[in-house]
Amino acid sequence: MQTSSQTLNLSRLQLHVVSAGEGVPVVMLHGWPQTHHEWRGFIPLLGKRYRLIMPDLPGLGDSTPVRSGAYDKRSVGQDLAEMCEAMGLRDFHLVGHDWGGPSAFGLAAARPQFLRSLSLIDVTVPGIGPDFSQGGRRWHHAFHMTPDLPEVLVKGREREYLSWFYREFSWRKEGITDADIDEYVRCYSKPGGLTAGFGYYRAIPQDREDNAALLASGFRLNMPVLALGGARPEARGRGLEPLESLRIIADKIEGGEVPDSGHFVPEEQTEWLADRLLTFFSSVDASHGKR
Repeated sequence: MQTSSQTLNLSRLQLHVVSAGEGVPVVMLHGWPQTHHEWRGFIPLLGKRYRLIMPDLPGLGDSTPVRSGAYDKRSVGQDLAEMCEAMGLRDFHLVGHDWGGPSAFGLAAARPQFLRSLSLIDVTVPGIGPDFSQGGRRWHHAFHMTPDLPEVLVKGREREYLSWFYREFSWRKEGITDADIDEYVRCYSKPGGLTAGFGYYRAIPQDREDNAALLASGFRLNMPVLALGGARPEARGRGLEPLESLRIIADKIEGGEVPDSGHFVPEEQTEWLADRLLTFFSSVDASHGKR
Protein backbone atom coordinates (compact mmCIF):
# COMPACT_ATOMS: atom_id res chain seq x y z
CA MET A 1 0.00 0.00 0.00
CA GLN A 2 1.34 3.40 -0.97
CA THR A 3 2.38 5.90 1.67
CA SER A 4 2.83 9.66 1.51
CA SER A 5 4.81 12.00 3.72
CA GLN A 6 4.75 15.68 4.53
CA THR A 7 6.49 18.10 6.86
CA LEU A 8 4.33 20.53 8.81
CA ASN A 9 5.68 23.87 10.02
CA LEU A 10 4.38 24.09 13.58
CA SER A 11 5.01 26.72 16.24
CA ARG A 12 7.85 24.83 17.97
CA LEU A 13 9.19 22.54 15.25
CA GLN A 14 8.85 20.96 11.84
CA LEU A 15 6.85 17.75 12.22
CA HIS A 16 7.32 14.86 9.78
CA VAL A 17 4.13 12.87 9.14
CA VAL A 18 3.60 9.68 7.11
CA SER A 19 0.09 8.71 5.96
CA ALA A 20 -1.44 5.62 4.34
CA GLY A 21 -4.85 4.14 3.65
CA GLU A 22 -8.27 5.75 3.66
CA GLY A 23 -11.30 6.00 5.91
CA VAL A 24 -11.72 7.26 9.46
CA PRO A 25 -8.31 8.56 10.62
CA VAL A 26 -6.19 6.67 13.13
CA VAL A 27 -3.34 8.73 14.60
CA MET A 28 -0.52 6.39 15.71
CA LEU A 29 2.22 7.64 18.03
CA HIS A 30 5.45 5.69 18.40
CA GLY A 31 7.78 5.30 21.37
CA TRP A 32 11.48 5.38 22.23
CA PRO A 33 13.89 4.33 20.78
CA GLN A 34 11.76 4.22 17.65
CA THR A 35 10.08 6.40 15.04
CA HIS A 36 6.92 6.19 12.95
CA HIS A 37 8.64 3.17 11.36
CA GLU A 38 7.38 1.00 14.23
CA TRP A 39 3.89 1.07 12.66
CA ARG A 40 5.06 -0.25 9.27
CA GLY A 41 3.36 -3.63 9.74
CA PHE A 42 -0.03 -2.02 10.37
CA ILE A 43 -0.28 -0.34 6.98
CA PRO A 44 -1.53 -3.45 5.11
CA LEU A 45 -3.56 -4.65 8.11
CA LEU A 46 -5.43 -1.43 8.95
CA GLY A 47 -4.99 0.73 5.85
CA LYS A 48 -7.84 -0.86 3.88
CA ARG A 49 -10.36 0.42 6.41
CA TYR A 50 -8.65 3.39 8.04
CA ARG A 51 -6.48 6.35 7.16
CA LEU A 52 -3.30 5.95 9.19
CA ILE A 53 -1.56 9.13 10.35
CA MET A 54 1.92 8.30 11.68
CA PRO A 55 4.00 11.30 12.79
CA ASP A 56 7.52 11.22 14.09
CA LEU A 57 7.14 12.61 17.60
CA PRO A 58 8.61 16.09 18.20
CA GLY A 59 12.41 15.90 18.10
CA LEU A 60 12.46 12.27 16.96
CA GLY A 61 12.72 10.54 13.58
CA ASP A 62 12.70 13.13 10.82
CA SER A 63 10.92 15.76 12.92
CA THR A 64 13.13 18.58 14.14
CA PRO A 65 13.97 19.24 17.80
CA VAL A 66 11.55 21.59 19.52
CA ARG A 67 12.81 25.14 19.74
CA SER A 68 12.10 25.44 23.47
CA GLY A 69 13.76 22.12 24.28
CA ALA A 70 10.76 21.15 26.44
CA TYR A 71 9.40 17.63 25.98
CA ASP A 72 6.84 17.55 28.78
CA LYS A 73 3.81 15.73 27.43
CA ARG A 74 1.43 18.63 27.93
CA SER A 75 3.58 20.64 25.51
CA VAL A 76 3.98 17.67 23.14
CA GLY A 77 0.20 17.23 23.29
CA GLN A 78 -0.20 20.83 22.16
CA ASP A 79 2.23 20.18 19.27
CA LEU A 80 0.10 17.22 18.23
CA ALA A 81 -3.09 19.24 18.57
CA GLU A 82 -1.53 21.77 16.21
CA MET A 83 -0.76 18.94 13.80
CA CYS A 84 -4.39 17.82 13.93
CA GLU A 85 -5.63 21.32 13.20
CA ALA A 86 -3.18 21.73 10.31
CA MET A 87 -4.33 18.42 8.80
CA GLY A 88 -8.03 18.95 9.46
CA LEU A 89 -8.27 16.00 11.86
CA ARG A 90 -11.33 16.36 14.08
CA ASP A 91 -12.77 12.87 14.62
CA PHE A 92 -10.17 10.12 14.89
CA HIS A 93 -8.93 7.10 16.81
CA LEU A 94 -5.68 7.72 18.71
CA VAL A 95 -3.10 5.03 19.52
CA GLY A 96 0.13 5.46 21.49
CA HIS A 97 2.92 3.04 22.44
CA ASP A 98 5.65 3.75 25.00
CA TRP A 99 6.23 7.55 25.04
CA GLY A 100 3.56 7.79 22.36
CA GLY A 101 1.09 6.84 25.12
CA PRO A 102 1.69 9.77 27.51
CA SER A 103 1.94 12.01 24.44
CA ALA A 104 -1.45 10.69 23.28
CA PHE A 105 -2.80 11.37 26.77
CA GLY A 106 -1.49 14.92 26.46
CA LEU A 107 -3.36 15.32 23.17
CA ALA A 108 -6.51 13.77 24.67
CA ALA A 109 -6.35 16.27 27.53
CA ALA A 110 -5.79 19.18 25.17
CA ARG A 111 -8.45 18.26 22.58
CA PRO A 112 -10.77 15.57 23.99
CA GLN A 113 -13.46 16.59 21.51
CA PHE A 114 -11.24 15.45 18.62
CA LEU A 115 -10.98 11.82 19.78
CA ARG A 116 -13.23 8.96 18.77
CA SER A 117 -11.20 6.58 20.96
CA LEU A 118 -7.88 6.33 22.81
CA SER A 119 -5.60 3.25 22.95
CA LEU A 120 -2.43 3.02 25.05
CA ILE A 121 0.01 0.16 24.49
CA ASP A 122 2.44 -1.04 27.21
CA VAL A 123 2.69 2.26 29.02
CA THR A 124 1.10 3.97 32.01
CA VAL A 125 0.35 7.66 32.51
CA PRO A 126 3.02 9.32 34.69
CA GLY A 127 1.46 10.50 37.95
CA ILE A 128 -1.69 8.37 37.61
CA GLY A 129 -1.76 4.83 38.97
CA PRO A 130 1.20 2.40 39.03
CA ASP A 131 4.65 3.95 39.26
CA PHE A 132 5.80 4.89 35.79
CA SER A 133 9.39 3.81 36.48
CA GLN A 134 8.34 0.67 38.40
CA GLY A 135 10.30 1.67 41.49
CA GLY A 136 13.56 1.80 39.54
CA ARG A 137 13.10 -1.49 37.67
CA ARG A 138 13.16 0.57 34.50
CA TRP A 139 16.69 1.66 35.36
CA HIS A 140 17.18 3.64 32.17
CA HIS A 141 14.62 6.24 33.26
CA ALA A 142 16.97 7.63 35.92
CA PHE A 143 19.97 7.36 33.59
CA HIS A 144 18.22 9.21 30.77
CA MET A 145 17.02 11.91 33.18
CA THR A 146 20.61 12.67 34.17
CA PRO A 147 21.77 15.92 32.49
CA ASP A 148 24.39 15.56 29.73
CA LEU A 149 25.94 12.24 30.83
CA PRO A 150 23.85 9.89 28.63
CA GLU A 151 24.80 11.84 25.50
CA VAL A 152 28.51 11.62 26.39
CA LEU A 153 28.37 7.88 26.97
CA VAL A 154 26.06 6.90 24.09
CA LYS A 155 27.25 9.19 21.28
CA GLY A 156 29.13 7.10 18.72
CA ARG A 157 27.72 3.92 20.27
CA GLU A 158 24.09 4.44 19.30
CA ARG A 159 23.70 1.05 17.64
CA GLU A 160 25.15 -0.89 20.56
CA TYR A 161 23.11 1.02 23.13
CA LEU A 162 19.77 0.99 21.34
CA SER A 163 20.15 -2.63 20.25
CA TRP A 164 20.32 -3.68 23.89
CA PHE A 165 16.77 -2.36 24.37
CA TYR A 166 15.39 -3.95 21.20
CA ARG A 167 16.82 -7.29 22.37
CA GLU A 168 16.16 -7.21 26.11
CA PHE A 169 12.71 -5.58 25.98
CA SER A 170 11.39 -8.04 23.38
CA TRP A 171 10.02 -11.51 23.98
CA ARG A 172 9.69 -12.22 20.24
CA LYS A 173 13.02 -10.86 19.14
CA GLU A 174 12.43 -11.40 15.43
CA GLY A 175 10.00 -8.47 15.42
CA ILE A 176 12.79 -5.91 15.07
CA THR A 177 15.27 -6.83 12.32
CA ASP A 178 18.75 -5.51 11.58
CA ALA A 179 17.26 -3.37 8.80
CA ASP A 180 14.79 -1.85 11.28
CA ILE A 181 17.63 -1.12 13.68
CA ASP A 182 19.50 0.59 10.82
CA GLU A 183 16.57 2.97 10.38
CA TYR A 184 16.23 3.71 14.07
CA VAL A 185 19.96 4.27 14.50
CA ARG A 186 19.94 6.61 11.48
CA CYS A 187 17.45 8.83 13.24
CA TYR A 188 18.87 8.75 16.77
CA SER A 189 22.37 9.42 15.42
CA LYS A 190 21.25 12.70 13.82
CA PRO A 191 22.31 15.94 15.55
CA GLY A 192 20.02 16.42 18.54
CA GLY A 193 18.41 12.99 18.20
CA LEU A 194 19.76 11.54 21.43
CA THR A 195 19.06 14.70 23.42
CA ALA A 196 15.48 14.88 22.16
CA GLY A 197 14.91 11.24 23.08
CA PHE A 198 16.36 11.73 26.56
CA GLY A 199 14.28 14.88 26.85
CA TYR A 200 11.11 12.79 27.03
CA TYR A 201 12.53 11.16 30.17
CA ARG A 202 13.88 14.38 31.66
CA ALA A 203 10.33 15.71 31.65
CA ILE A 204 8.98 12.88 33.85
CA PRO A 205 8.81 15.00 37.04
CA GLN A 206 6.84 17.68 35.18
CA ASP A 207 4.62 15.03 33.57
CA ARG A 208 3.80 13.52 36.95
CA GLU A 209 2.94 16.92 38.38
CA ASP A 210 0.83 17.95 35.39
CA ASN A 211 -1.12 14.70 35.22
CA ALA A 212 -1.74 14.50 38.97
CA ALA A 213 -3.09 18.05 38.87
CA LEU A 214 -5.29 17.17 35.88
CA LEU A 215 -6.74 14.19 37.76
CA ALA A 216 -7.31 16.33 40.87
CA SER A 217 -9.16 18.89 38.74
CA GLY A 218 -11.86 16.33 37.96
CA PHE A 219 -10.86 15.80 34.32
CA ARG A 220 -12.12 12.53 32.82
CA LEU A 221 -11.45 10.72 29.58
CA ASN A 222 -14.99 10.39 28.23
CA MET A 223 -14.11 8.59 25.00
CA PRO A 224 -13.76 4.77 24.86
CA VAL A 225 -10.30 3.71 26.04
CA LEU A 226 -8.29 0.54 25.36
CA ALA A 227 -5.27 -0.24 27.57
CA LEU A 228 -2.97 -3.17 26.79
CA GLY A 229 0.32 -4.42 28.21
CA GLY A 230 2.78 -7.09 27.16
CA ALA A 231 2.24 -10.27 29.18
CA ARG A 232 5.93 -11.19 29.55
CA PRO A 233 7.54 -9.28 32.46
CA GLU A 234 10.88 -10.96 31.67
CA ALA A 235 10.91 -8.79 28.52
CA ARG A 236 9.66 -5.68 30.37
CA GLY A 237 6.00 -6.10 29.41
CA ARG A 238 3.84 -4.06 31.76
CA GLY A 239 0.98 -6.56 31.97
CA LEU A 240 -2.15 -5.06 33.53
CA GLU A 241 -0.47 -1.82 34.64
CA PRO A 242 -1.78 0.23 31.65
CA LEU A 243 -5.33 -0.86 32.46
CA GLU A 244 -4.85 -0.04 36.15
CA SER A 245 -3.50 3.41 35.26
CA LEU A 246 -6.17 4.43 32.74
CA ARG A 247 -9.03 2.99 34.81
CA ILE A 248 -8.44 5.78 37.33
CA ILE A 249 -9.29 8.54 34.86
CA ALA A 250 -11.33 6.88 32.07
CA ASP A 251 -15.11 6.34 32.18
CA LYS A 252 -15.31 3.66 29.45
CA ILE A 253 -12.32 1.34 29.45
CA GLU A 254 -11.35 -2.16 28.43
CA GLY A 255 -8.03 -3.95 28.07
CA GLY A 256 -5.75 -6.66 29.32
CA GLU A 257 -2.52 -8.43 28.42
CA VAL A 258 -0.96 -9.15 25.04
CA PRO A 259 0.16 -12.79 24.97
CA ASP A 260 3.78 -13.73 24.26
CA SER A 261 4.94 -10.12 24.12
CA GLY A 262 7.38 -7.95 25.95
CA HIS A 263 7.45 -4.18 25.70
CA PHE A 264 7.64 -3.76 21.92
CA VAL A 265 4.08 -4.98 21.32
CA PRO A 266 3.52 -3.31 17.91
CA GLU A 267 6.50 -5.14 16.43
CA GLU A 268 6.34 -8.35 18.45
CA GLN A 269 2.61 -8.99 18.03
CA THR A 270 1.67 -6.95 14.99
CA GLU A 271 -1.17 -9.15 13.72
CA TRP A 272 -2.61 -9.76 17.20
CA LEU A 273 -2.60 -6.06 18.01
CA ALA A 274 -4.03 -5.11 14.61
CA ASP A 275 -6.92 -7.55 15.14
CA ARG A 276 -7.53 -6.21 18.66
CA LEU A 277 -7.52 -2.62 17.42
CA LEU A 278 -9.88 -3.45 14.55
CA THR A 279 -12.33 -5.08 16.96
CA PHE A 280 -12.15 -2.09 19.29
CA PHE A 281 -12.44 0.50 16.51
CA SER A 282 -15.38 -1.35 14.92
CA SER A 283 -17.27 -1.39 18.21
CA VAL A 284 -16.60 2.30 18.77
CA ASP A 285 -17.52 3.17 15.17
CA ALA A 286 -20.80 1.26 15.42
CA SER A 287 -21.83 3.14 18.55
CA HIS A 288 -20.57 6.37 16.99
CA GLY A 289 -23.13 5.90 14.22
CA LYS A 290 -20.83 7.03 11.42
CA ARG A 291 -19.83 3.75 9.76
